[in-house]
Amino acid sequence: MFSHVMLGADDVLAAKTFYDAILGTIGIAEGVIDEWGRVVYSTDAGRFLITKPINRLPATFANGGTIGFLAKTSDEVDAWHAAGLATGGSAIEDLPGERQATGGRVLYLAYLRDPAGNKVCATHRIS
Repeated sequence: MFSHVMLGADDVLAAKTFYDAILGTIGIAEGVIDEWGRVVYSTDAGRFLITKPINRLPATFANGGTIGFLAKTSDEVDAWHAAGLATGGSAIEDLPGERQATGGRVLYLAYLRDPAGNKVCATHRIS
């Protein structure tokens, strides 16, 4: 459905450290800094980018917004969460664990705020 997702960050290198750590736990290669100074993560499913805002104003997070990343296992979710905390992320909401979702699905989720305040999630679909 999506071609890419882009988030703003005032400190792109701190964001790269954070996202290299958490995305590495779910099998995504380290980000590459492109000619515009953005960090780019690419997979067959799309691209995730981090950039300084082009309007040169401070980066802000989307109140109510969440970016979710798929994990293959609950262990990957736990590793994602631990890596995020170790690289400047903040724990939010409940501890990583199972949640009941719409339609009777069961998910294993973890939430963090990245160093710029963006809300991110790792999700393993149990059923």
